[in-house]
Amino acid sequence: MENQSYEVKINGSGIHENNALIGAVKGIVCLAKQKSCRQRWNIRPSEMSINTLNPIRAIVDGMKLTPNPEKPMIALSIGDPTVFGNLPTDDKVLQAMKDAIDSNKYNGYAPSVGYQKSREVVANFYSCPEAPLEAEDVLLTSGCSQAIDLAITVLCNPGDNILVPCPGFSLYKTLAVSLGIQVKLYTLLPEKSWEIDLQHMESLIDDRTTCLIVNNPSNPCGSVYSKEHLQNILSGEPCSPPLLCVLYLHDQVFPGCTYQSMASLSSDVPILACGGLAKRWLVPGWRLGWILIHDKNQIFGKEIRQGLVKLSQRILGACTIVQGAIESILNDTPQEFYHRTISFLESNSEICFSELSTVPGLTPVMPSGAMYLMVGIEMEHFPEFQNDVQFTERLVTEQSVFCLPATAFEYPNYFRIVVTVPEEMMVEACTRIREFCQRHYRTCSQDSNELDQ
Repeated sequence: MENQSYEVKINGSGIHENNALIGAVKGIVCLAKQKSCRQRWNIRPSEMSINTLNPIRAIVDGMKLTPNPEKPMIALSIGDPTVFGNLPTDDKVLQAMKDAIDSNKYNGYAPSVGYQKSREVVANFYSCPEAPLEAEDVLLTSGCSQAIDLAITVLCNPGDNILVPCPGFSLYKTLAVSLGIQVKLYTLLPEKSWEIDLQHMESLIDDRTTCLIVNNPSNPCGSVYSKEHLQNILSGEPCSPPLLCVLYLHDQVFPGCTYQSMASLSSDVPILACGGLAKRWLVPGWRLGWILIHDKNQIFGKEIRQGLVKLSQRILGACTIVQGAIESILNDTPQEFYHRTISFLESNSEICFSELSTVPGLTPVMPSGAMYLMVGIEMEHFPEFQNDVQFTERLVTEQSVFCLPATAFEYPNYFRIVVTVPEEMMVEACTRIREFCQRHYRTCSQDSNELDQ
């Protein structure tokens, strides 16, 4: 309808009013009210989101990573064993997934803690006479990361503290700090193949310590603890641990070493053990993990178990298809697959350790398992760089080799190498690292002469 004008007589005076003008005025008033409302809004992110920080992302995102265009990039920083395609999972594992899909039985929601049958399978797989497990002792999760999240969250309140290895996996601190939980770092000793400094760990314990995290085999160190060392941790000699939360990502151990679960050695310490399919079966994207509850003396009691169930109900976690395939994955995967994977990781670790051991200024620590190797940098011999971040940053710029600076694990002047790359790539990377170090290495006498000049 077209706008119309009309005249209104008031006390003999003529006032002309236009409908379009009235509409415009009303619109201005409405916009002004909306602007006023917006000005009153004070939308702030939650304290949890503000306190959440992944140290690896914080450091890597701030690095100036410009590879040498004349050399193809070799990334020794990625903890995903599937990236280069040289470590495929076993055909039996793939067939188990195909069968689960074809069955049409696993397309719906599962219980938040996982299917009963799938929990039984995991319990049977990890049960042993010294540490028996039943289905009720297993919670299935969306990868090992969710298992770690649930374990920390069920044990700790804001203001409590947890003991975390240093160097250690950054996720522990990321999760804890976001929940208002203090993180205390206990030292690992590189000269003792990254064993725990038990006296230092004991000195950190107070009445608000609710969780001790032990990572075995270790990310980022690749260490595997001896039975004696694990017994010392559990016995309290010299350390007396509180509630113990054992978090291991995979039980990949090189020949000559023996993996020992802490639960099989513990007579009274309650343990939440977290694991998953990711690294041992080489399928990190399938997102299936678990918590194993070891509590011989019922110290956790019903409350912790109920707490884990309630926390699992916040978000339905583990993939149902993988749960449907888990029985075949655990029971039908041939031992040759595990042996082949371990053999490759050990061989690459030996190549890396051997090559870098003869590089002036570097001190690699030979791992005993997992897929990582830590290398120390004698920074006094590389005066151009202030720290490991600058060192690894320049390594990318000149040689197109990216190693993760150990500052990301709160352990400066080291860097971590992931040994899952193809062998020829590992050899080439070590050659480039050697060239880089030879170019920038300075003896103490060289430093003095340059200062004098």
